[in-house]
Amino acid sequence: MHNLKELKIWKKAIDLAVEVYQVTSLFPLEEKYGLTSQIRRAAVSISSNIAEGAGRNSEKEFKHFLGIANGSSYELQTQLFISNKLSLINNEDLEKLHHCIDELQKMNYGFQNMLNKKSSNFK
Repeated sequence: MHNLKELKIWKKAIDLAVEVYQVTSLFPLEEKYGLTSQIRRAAVSISSNIAEGAGRNSEKEFKHFLGIANGSSYELQTQLFISNKLSLINNEDLEKLHHCIDELQKMNYGFQNMLNKKSSNFK
């Protein structure tokens, strides 16, 4: 198990979720159960899966949940692009969020590689 509060990737994912909530708070009310809900769930899923993986009993399980978190980040990117095309998110907010997502994805891949190396050293 990993100490969740010390994981930079988890903290960054939390910050991303907060930013997403702030941006989507400006969405029209008719999107409350549409894109707003989908985007928020994807954003929260990233940090939640990192947390769940950190609490698992093996590095293999942790890597599995990091993979799910990464999938959620790509889902979030897609939903943000759609929102921008629908003029729900301006270009500046889109770029800011995508930059954060890109950094998070790089951190995720790096963390998975570190876990791979760590587990291969024990074989």
